[in-house]
Amino acid sequence: MNSVADVWDNVLSQLKGELSETTIATWFDELEAVDIQGNTFLLHCSNDFKKGYIETLFMKNIKASLHEIFSTDFEVKILDDEAFAQLHDNSPRRSNERFASPEFTFETFVVGPSNKLAYAASVSVAEHPAQNYNPLLIYGDSGLGKTHLIYAIANVIRCNDPKAKIVYIKGDDFINEFIELIRAGRGNEFRAKYREADLLLVDDVQFVAGKEQVQNEFFHTFNTLYESGKQIVLTSDRPPSEMTLLDDRLRTRFEWGLLADVTPPDFETRLAIVKNKAALLGMDLPDKIAVYIAQNVTANVRQLEGTINKILAYKDLLGSDTDEETVTRAIQDMLRRSNEYVPTPDTILRYICKLYGLEEAVIRGQQRIRDAVQARQIAMYLIRSMTNLSLDEIGKQFDDRDHSTVLYSIQQVEKKMKKDPAFAETVKEIKTNINSRQ
Repeated sequence: MNSVADVWDNVLSQLKGELSETTIATWFDELEAVDIQGNTFLLHCSNDFKKGYIETLFMKNIKASLHEIFSTDFEVKILDDEAFAQLHDNSPRRSNERFASPEFTFETFVVGPSNKLAYAASVSVAEHPAQNYNPLLIYGDSGLGKTHLIYAIANVIRCNDPKAKIVYIKGDDFINEFIELIRAGRGNEFRAKYREADLLLVDDVQFVAGKEQVQNEFFHTFNTLYESGKQIVLTSDRPPSEMTLLDDRLRTRFEWGLLADVTPPDFETRLAIVKNKAALLGMDLPDKIAVYIAQNVTANVRQLEGTINKILAYKDLLGSDTDEETVTRAIQDMLRRSNEYVPTPDTILRYICKLYGLEEAVIRGQQRIRDAVQARQIAMYLIRSMTNLSLDEIGKQFDDRDHSTVLYSIQQVEKKMKKDPAFAETVKEIKTNINSRQ
């Protein structure tokens, strides 16, 4: 692990305090730290669309974070594939080969009760593609290892068949690429890329829901690959039954194979992840410190790994010892965000009651007055999106309403957000305010 990568992890940690988790996941996922040349910080991004968007909207945030770290001004330059190749005197990397990193293998994946099924299914698919589970859909919240598993599948298949055509794409990039190539009259090129794949990996497939033309294209791509005996692996933040805007024929196909969920790891698994990550980075982490991290950083795997990266950055860049004081200083923002993104249902309900001027019993109850109905539906939507509760568990918070009633309420909020930008902003603001109260 080099110090440039550690600096970038530190930058991302700071950006998460300014930007939403969705913004970070959508726009910064393909950025890679390359080098520091004088007072210029070099990044690389294969996706030109995202590169341009970041340069336009987020460059000042990145520079401010670097200034916070080094107490001096930095210029930031994002290299495209051609510039990156020239820098290293090498040919441009294929974006679909990002999974080739030895970091993303089954050997480096820590298995626990929260991900055991998803892990076993992924190994089976990797060893016997298109024979056992096709498609395989892994679902769960962000940062729990879904991408690691699909990269591991690709690594095994690439090793077993170096000539295999493996295509990896994120759901939002699939949409952007489809729109761009169709507008340019290059639809056949788009279809050939995906329909001739031996292995199709789609991360965050939930993004295609609600886009009619994109769903139609994905439907035909899915059919072509499935009927040709090619393996399809998908990830999403929820099961198909809860993708309310997903076309029914796609929902049916997503459920043809195996649905495997991943949930937040328990303490023992978190501790194993901490020790495993430290060992991979060559860090001698005392057991007491490893336990301290596992006890305090509980939201997801990505935060655990980010904590280790940040501790290493403190050690490499500042020469700090790995003691409890240093670790506490390194992870204090992680501790805050862990609480922010997992509020209790009661916390959400209390805030909405105050906002709408309603008694909690009214929102939890059966009254059909307009404000109560809207407040209740928003509460259900936010509890679903901000906690790990199932639809049945959410229903118990509201006079034991059944699964279908909760799902209907969530659908109503999603539809209104799609049609009414002002309402969508209101819901987002409520969510932000609930997080900021922690």
